[in-house]
Amino acid sequence: MRITARLFGLLLLLLALLAPAVWAEVLVGRVIAVADGDTVTVLDASRQQHRIRLVGIDAPERGQAFGNRARQHLADRVFQREVQVEYDKRDRYGRILGKIVLDGEDINLMMVRDGMAWHYRQFQRDQRPADRTLYADAEREARATGRGLWADAHPLPPWEFRRQNR
Repeated sequence: MRITARLFGLLLLLLALLAPAVWAEVLVGRVIAVADGDTVTVLDASRQQHRIRLVGIDAPERGQAFGNRARQHLADRVFQREVQVEYDKRDRYGRILGKIVLDGEDINLMMVRDGMAWHYRQFQRDQRPADRTLYADAEREARATGRGLWADAHPLPPWEFRRQNR
């Protein structure tokens, strides 16, 4: 009987760990606006607009070095395209915190890999554990190769830029 109880406990633990992946919601729609390198607006089939904050990343702000390039890079990939947005929650502004998937590609990860955004470690708890590792590795590789914003000798993280401009 002890083995069965232990096995049952392990099964419950496994289900708890997998729950976010199983219960995540998926929004399907067309990207109709790209505000910056980490925020888009998606129009769903019922013509409702959804503001999406790309979870796990932080791109340079519009008035910041690489801000316009990051926005354009994201727009080049997703603007007027049908995407899936996988999400679990919203932020304090009501935006969906989501991962955009286009043709099977994680667009949030692409932004980090291409050197157009930081892995947003301060809010990595909003990501799935596997994504945390992928995004951290992608940022390390982009830094090491000097890709995108990492070509700058001292790129300023957006959270520091925002703090300086308050």
